Amino acid sequence: MKFLVPEPKDTKKHGAHEEFDVASDAAMKKPASKSEPHKGEIHLDPARIPVPPKTIDETGIEPLFLRDLLLKTVFRTNIELPTRLSEVMCLLPTVLQEIIEIAREQKYIETVGKTVGADTNELRYQLTEAGRARATEAFTQSEYYGAVPIPLEDFIAQAEKQKVVDISIPRAALINSMRNMVIHAEMLEEIGPAVNSGKSILLYGPPGNGKSSLANAIRDAIGEKIYVPRFLEVNGQVIAMYDPVIHKDADMTTNDATSLRRRGDAFDSRYVLCKRPCVITGGELTLDMLDLTYSPDARIYQAPLQLKATGGVFIVDDLGRQQDPPQAMINRWITPMETGEDILGLVTGEKLAVPFDCMTVFSTNFHPNKLFDKAALRRIAHKILVEGPNRDQMLQIYLGYSKAVNLTFPEDVAIYLFTEKYPSVDNEYAAFHAKFLIDQMFSIAEYESRKPEITIPLMERAWGNLYVSEHEFVN
Repeated sequence: MKFLVPEPKDTKKHGAHEEFDVASDAAMKKPASKSEPHKGEIHLDPARIPVPPKTIDETGIEPLFLRDLLLKTVFRTNIELPTRLSEVMCLLPTVLQEIIEIAREQKYIETVGKTVGADTNELRYQLTEAGRARATEAFTQSEYYGAVPIPLEDFIAQAEKQKVVDISIPRAALINSMRNMVIHAEMLEEIGPAVNSGKSILLYGPPGNGKSSLANAIRDAIGEKIYVPRFLEVNGQVIAMYDPVIHKDADMTTNDATSLRRRGDAFDSRYVLCKRPCVITGGELTLDMLDLTYSPDARIYQAPLQLKATGGVFIVDDLGRQQDPPQAMINRWITPMETGEDILGLVTGEKLAVPFDCMTVFSTNFHPNKLFDKAALRRIAHKILVEGPNRDQMLQIYLGYSKAVNLTFPEDVAIYLFTEKYPSVDNEYAAFHAKFLIDQMFSIAEYESRKPEITIPLMERAWGNLYVSEHEFVN
């Protein structure tokens, strides 16, 4: 589609018109080629697959911890069958049986006969009086029961095998993740190396030009899967790691994945196979959210955001709008970003060294010089200015969004916008304008019970909501 749109009134270029060559919708939403990674593709590197423990010793957890965890799980669930208990505790049945035998020898569990009405000869178990008393006592130490946690040392080793810094994202994959965006080609060439470095990225520039969308596109370009522990254990303390809001289970659709599903022991079920995680936080972020959170009722810990983002992307949007000063925020990350290690504290005062393996993306509308000192800026590996679109790109965005919502963007409206409205605001273009104004027209049409369309009168009414009046008033 081609429009002949007059130059802005304040232009210094010669000539009254300039031809806009706008990409078609098909070009803007070009499907991934065969050389580009498929979004549902699962990469299962055998070297990364955590092997399920085949003995108590291989779990890395103290036998008494496992015994008490078994007692608490039976107490809370009333499960009698070992095969069912092995599923709940995420252990092989042979390992679960080892724990049962320990509890039986100590008179905490007893058999109550074989399974009735089933093809197996599986014995059923229940807690003895001493077992219920021991479970009750164990609950005073921690309310946690269920899946056996992963020792911190084992998690560190697994995280090393699937580090985000080792990812190689080809140019085609990055372009595919940004296929619905209109961005400067020069910016793409900056983003590509930054993403492949796996290091920190600062996206800065005026508001409304897609910094958040760029951060999300970076996340989408990462197609690999990793193994995320359900829970961690350190010195008898339990840390909840898996978060269904953050950790999206892998789409098990490939032949390899089907094979994994059929073989229940293919990988340690104390882990969950997930897409590489993406944590997005904004103005609500506070410094205390970056440390372990202890629940005095359950007596377990919740992993902080950056730990949950291990192996993935950690996006801090709207940096500078948090309650804590941005310099304090960036100071919190400086050492972890440089060393790849973070220090967290237990309520006992004990300190833990955990992996800091996440691509950290900061996004801000403020100029970086107003947020950080030079030392902090130096430690952010990549600083990318996200500028507003030029006139050609702005028109392309209008055309693309109007097609996305099944509307026609008339030529007379384009001429009106670029010769009347934008010159009135010094031709300051912002990528969000198209969606904002067209959505406003939808709202007007819905209120007036009319068919949605893009017209000059409706554009004038929508434009009135884009800016506030400069008129001063007395409170």
